[in-house]
Amino acid sequence: MLKEIKYLLYIIIIFFFIFFTSRYYFSDENKKNLFRSISQIDKNLKIEQKNIIVLNSDTENIIEYVKNNKNLKENNFKFWTLIEND
Repeated sequence: MLKEIKYLLYIIIIFFFIFFTSRYYFSDENKKNLFRSISQIDKNLKIEQKNIIVLNSDTENIIEYVKNNKNLKENNFKFWTLIEND
């Protein structure tokens, strides 16, 4: 008997939790607060976008292209032998 009462109490607590949570979530007050916070975030973003500093690109012409030169020594890396040596 005590076990059934305990389960009934658990079910009632869960039911009330879901009921009050959904009641608050779908309330008009919560929807208004949500809309206000979203609109405030949008306003803050617009203000901050005006204050952003745009940096000029200093990476132009930094890559030097080298043609294949036969004077360059070719390095043959043997990956598997390096692993096997460990």
